[in-house]
Parts: sequence; structure tokens; C-alpha cells
Amino acid sequence: MNFPFLSVITFTPLVAALIILLIPAQRKNEARALALAAAIFALILSAWVYFTYDQTAAGYQFIEKYDWLPALGISLYFGVDGMSTPLVLLTGVVMFTGVLISWGDDDKYVMAGIQDRPREFFAFLFILAWGVFGVFVSLDLFMLFFFYEIAVFPMYLLIVIWGWSVTREYAAMKLTLYLFIGSVVSLVGVLAMYIVQYQNTGVLSFDMLQMESADFSQTFQNIWYLPVFLGFAVLGGIWPFHNWSPDGHVAAPTAVSMFHAGVLMKLGAFAALRVGIMLLPHGAKHWQWLIMFFAAVAVVYGAYIAFVQTDFKYMVGFSSVSHMGLVMLGFSTLNREGLLGSGLQMFSHGVMTALFFAVVGMIYDRAHTRQIPELGGMNKVMPFAAVGFIIGGLVSMGMPSFSGFVAEFPIFLGVWKEQWLVAVIASISIIITAGYILLNVRKVFFGQMPEKFEGHVTDITALDKVAITTLCLFMILIGLYPNFMVPMVDKGVENILRLLGGF
Repeated sequence: MNFPFLSVITFTPLVAALIILLIPAQRKNEARALALAAAIFALILSAWVYFTYDQTAAGYQFIEKYDWLPALGISLYFGVDGMSTPLVLLTGVVMFTGVLISWGDDDKYVMAGIQDRPREFFAFLFILAWGVFGVFVSLDLFMLFFFYEIAVFPMYLLIVIWGWSVTREYAAMKLTLYLFIGSVVSLVGVLAMYIVQYQNTGVLSFDMLQMESADFSQTFQNIWYLPVFLGFAVLGGIWPFHNWSPDGHVAAPTAVSMFHAGVLMKLGAFAALRVGIMLLPHGAKHWQWLIMFFAAVAVVYGAYIAFVQTDFKYMVGFSSVSHMGLVMLGFSTLNREGLLGSGLQMFSHGVMTALFFAVVGMIYDRAHTRQIPELGGMNKVMPFAAVGFIIGGLVSMGMPSFSGFVAEFPIFLGVWKEQWLVAVIASISIIITAGYILLNVRKVFFGQMPEKFEGHVTDITALDKVAITTLCLFMILIGLYPNFMVPMVDKGVENILRLLGGF
């Protein structure tokens, strides 16, 4: 196919953002409509790439390469494989549903969505999406890092200007500093790889496919693996560098929380996999025990802290730390089962946590509180949101017939093959997760509705229902028909195992 699908997908959010900024500020609905049109267009193209990816051929497909700075070996080099293609689709889904959730409702009791400066909000949100798409499709290490920074940059402004919490400036600055420091650490490692690759091959190039055969020494890999992997994994919420994440989740507006947990944390995990594990495989094996330890702590610790939360959004935020710990745990196994589960978990958790934050946002917009003890009886007025949250909860608990089970089972199987004791300890999180999900479903949706909410809390909008339906559809589809995604991710895992040399 000669059509530049990946370039169009990647730059659609940027072009849309620039056009939205040209719309007069008072024409809010026009800005919203253009944002929705761009999101639908990106989703359609993302779905096209997903469904036309040739799983029999595997490898990188939809290849595009445009020289940008040949003297330094920098180019716009795009391509997707079995691991990145689902993440491109995930980004399209979250982008589409995030716009729907942010549409706005002028009901005097609700004031849902983005009422204040939606033009600027959607522009910044789309710049973030531009960076996310760019990371997932880049095969040039310089451009991957460039898009990675683009994806992080708008978060500060989105949280500070449109955030909920009174501590949003603190949360935004904390997030920015953590991610900036992680980026600097990983950048040093990236430059070291670039220089050594030149010394080994005599070619200045950021081409990651070329770097895969750059013959980095085992000593070099052992030294630089941790800075590269952990520098990117900070954005993935890995323990003990996760502390920025729940605060950022809570302070952000709903669509930004959906992007933050649904896509951005996958960005950190994917970059850690693509640059750390795939380019420094001997280093990955050398430090396997440490990453497994960090991940196992994140899984259990995140679940326990989520269990004791009284703030609904903090509960979901720490739940994300726990479930992203499963992704890192799968990475640490370096075997087929663990890596397959991690690839599936990135998609499953992305959709699930986007749904969680969407429902929490709908409740907060109407009840004006996130405190679980103050909520109750929401099922009476917003039954559709209740059903959506329950489906997300079943996914979070790893129930069969939902995407969470399809993703988590291979992870635990892979961990068991490496260290059975770690698998046993990490499995404690399953019980804790079931506890806080069921407990909060009962309190928030089926408890007694406080009198102050009677007649004031209204049902969600039609656009909200479309967003919930879209997100639930993927969780149920993968659970009932795993072949929708498993064979594709498995093809991506084959390439990783090849680079690991049969580890």
C-alpha cells in the first residue's frame, strides 16, 4: 500500500489542533465538532491499520521513511508490528471517547465536560495525541524520543488550567519533574547507544532496526540497561518511581485522566520495551531479577493502597499502578507467555482505566464530590454508567470472558515459569482487587443515595453512553474472542524473543 497511513494518523491530531486554534474562541461548538471529526478520522485509520495488518507476514509493516537530518542519521521512519499496532488502535479509541466525554453539557446542575475554553483544551489534548501516535509508530530512536517529549509537554498545562483538584499545580509540577528527570536519564542512555553504535559500525544512525544488530557489548548493556529502561518506565508508573501518577490522575480533567492512564502510561512501558529490552537484551537478562522485584511490589502495593482509598479517583489511580505493575512483571519474565500477556494487558488496561476515569468524571460532574462515603445510589439515576463501571470492574478483577483474564493469565503463567514464588506473591493482588472493586461498586452505585443528591443528580448524556459502549465493546470482544488480538501480539513477541536470543 502506498498510502502513508502512519504519517496521516500521526499528524492528524497536530493539524486538527492548529485548525481548532484558528476558530474564534466564542464558537465553542464548532471547536468541539472539529475535534470529534478529527478523532473519528484518526480512529477509522487506526482501525484500518489494525485490521489490514498481515499477521502471516508479521514483522514491521506500513513502512515509511523520510530523511530529515541525514548527516546525523535522523529520519521520520515509521512502522508498526504486532506489539505496537494494538496500541495505535488504543490511542484512536481513547482519543475518540475522550472527546465525547469532554463535549460539555450546559445543564445548571451538571456542567459536565469542558465548559471553559474548549478550543484550547482540545488543541492541547490533540498535541498530546500527536506525540503518543508518534512514539508507537517510530522506528527512529531520535524521533521516538522527540515524540515522547511532545506527549509529556501538554500534560502540565492541561492539568493546571483545566484540572479539578485544589492541588492541581502541585500535582502538575510533580508529574512534570518526575517525567522530565526520567527522560533526561533515558536520554543519556540513548546518546550512549548512538555513539557506541557509530563506533561499532562506522555509521551515524538512530535507526532502531540497525541498532538491533549494533553488537553492543555485554558490559555496555549491563551498565546502560537500567538508566534506559527505568528512565522510560517512570512514565509507566513502575515502583518506586510511581508517586507522581495518582496525584496526576486525580488533578487532571476527565479526558486527560483517560489519556494519562489509558495511553500515556503505556507510552512509558512501550518505550522501555522497545528501547530497553529490544536494543539491550543482555542487559535485560542481567537485571531481570530487579525489574521483577519492582514490578511485583507495584502489583501488590498498588492494589492494597487502592483498597484503603476514600477518594474514588485516587482508588482508580492506585489501581492503575497495580495493573501497570503487571505489564512490567510480564516484561521481566523475558519469555513468550509473560511478554504476550503484557502486550494484551497494555491494551486491556488502557481501555478499562479509560472507562473507570470516564465514569468517575461523570459522577463528579453531577455530585461534585469524589468522596466514596458521601456517594451512594448512583445506579438509580445513571444505570448505564453503573453497568459500564461494573464491566470495567470485572475486567480489573481478571474474570473469565473479559479481556483482563486473557491478559493476566499469560503473565502469571510466565512469572511462574521464572520464579513461582513471585507469582504466588503477586497473585495476592487479585484478591485485594476483587475486594476494593466489589466494595466500591456497592457503596457508590447501590448504597443509599444521600438526600442532597435527590433531584439534583441527573443521568449521563447520549455521548457519554456512546463512549462507555465503545470502551466496553473491546473488553468484552477480547474476552469472548481472544483471537481478535492474541495472534497479532504473539507475532510481535516472536520478534522480541529473536532479539533476546532464546532467553
